[in-house]
Amino acid sequence: MTDALRSRWANPDVWLGAFWLLAALVFVLYLVPNHIDEAPMVENPMQSPRWLPSLAGWLIVALSVALIVDALTRPAPAASATVGERSGARRILLMLIALGTYWLLLEPLGAIATGILATLILFVAHPVRTPWLYGLAIALPWLVCLLFIHVLNVPLPSGTLWD
Repeated sequence: MTDALRSRWANPDVWLGAFWLLAALVFVLYLVPNHIDEAPMVENPMQSPRWLPSLAGWLIVALSVALIVDALTRPAPAASATVGERSGARRILLMLIALGTYWLLLEPLGAIATGILATLILFVAHPVRTPWLYGLAIALPWLVCLLFIHVLNVPLPSGTLWD
């Protein structure tokens, strides 16, 4: 095995993609069929309780494969670029703050406001330098929540601070 190929396999994205690929395959092929009961009379497959978990699992499988392929095919960055771009402790701390924000503020602020706030924190964690993308940080959580509330009829918290 050459050094270039060995360094590509040592890329953390390959290992992360392999981990999520394995986890998603276990989820889709074992957990969903064996632990989510199928209703005997379902007129539309999208009404099945297995449909959304299966869709999410297969999307994770596809994204994991894409992450592995991307990590194996892109050129290796220079060592100085990776040190400058990856301030690991700050990024991890901001990602944990975003998770804590979503976890702790979902009920008080509601799903839409908490989604926007957590997405903005994640954008700060991963330096987004294009201003119009911050508009997406506001629009996408709002659209996803409206989709869940009005199309999928999934009740999401509206926030106790606003009541």
